[in-house]
Amino acid sequence: MKVLILRSREGWHIDRLEEALLAAGADVLKGSIDGMTLRLGAGRGLDIEQAPALGVDAVIVRIIPPGSMEALLFRMNALRMARALGARIINSPEAIEKTVDKSWTSQILDNAGIPTPRTVVCERFDDAMEAFQRMGDVVVKPLIGSCGRGLMRICETDMAYRVFRTMEMNRFVFYIQEYLECGGEDIRVFVAGGHAVAAMRRKGSGWKANFHAGGTVSSHVPSEAQADMAVRACAQLGLDYGGVDLLTSSDGQEYVIEVNGIPGWKGLQKTTSVDIAERIVGMALHG
Repeated sequence: MKVLILRSREGWHIDRLEEALLAAGADVLKGSIDGMTLRLGAGRGLDIEQAPALGVDAVIVRIIPPGSMEALLFRMNALRMARALGARIINSPEAIEKTVDKSWTSQILDNAGIPTPRTVVCERFDDAMEAFQRMGDVVVKPLIGSCGRGLMRICETDMAYRVFRTMEMNRFVFYIQEYLECGGEDIRVFVAGGHAVAAMRRKGSGWKANFHAGGTVSSHVPSEAQADMAVRACAQLGLDYGGVDLLTSSDGQEYVIEVNGIPGWKGLQKTTSVDIAERIVGMALHG
């Protein structure tokens, strides 16, 4: 089989996927997510960095880098073209769209009855201030982003005023989530093929626990309830695999705080004997 890894640059994750694909006997191609060219009409097809994508059996999408709304829409449509040409896409463009947009993710989870923190998404400064005043202690997140970058905890009115005015001037969408005290710890459950295959506990030196934000990681065996919540979240979002972040508040209630449709697993791999890259490659090769 011929498998294309779509990435923006080389790195640890690309190396692990390539090793797992070669071990499975697959032919490996690599291309940049922003190097796709869609051709319609005469000569209809899809090129990846000027090489025809026809004949690729599967595509593993490793990253959707920041870009304009136009770029995001085009990349998703190009992935749909790759699927129309016969390739299996891991994860599907529809699932990626749902998880790239945090507000859409939160809405889907809430509609499904999966516990998530109180969240307000809006465009107006006054609406954002009203949400802060109602919740009192909040985390403001980029609508599109990952690895804990750009998160800000706000618990003072003056700080909320300054941050929200700055966001308003730059025409950002406000994604405001209630801060839940958890001792700087959370749990990442990795779901693949409808099963919770690995998990880790993350602890930060402050309120953020993300591995990329300097958090430490340790092995964790998820409870039946945690595994079920993570699997349900991925199923609702249509993910072949995903990273589900769970938080236990001080009152013992568990919440899904984020679902990553293109998760990293470098920290997780340190805590488990499960070969994560091998699980992803297995879905690309066999569905």
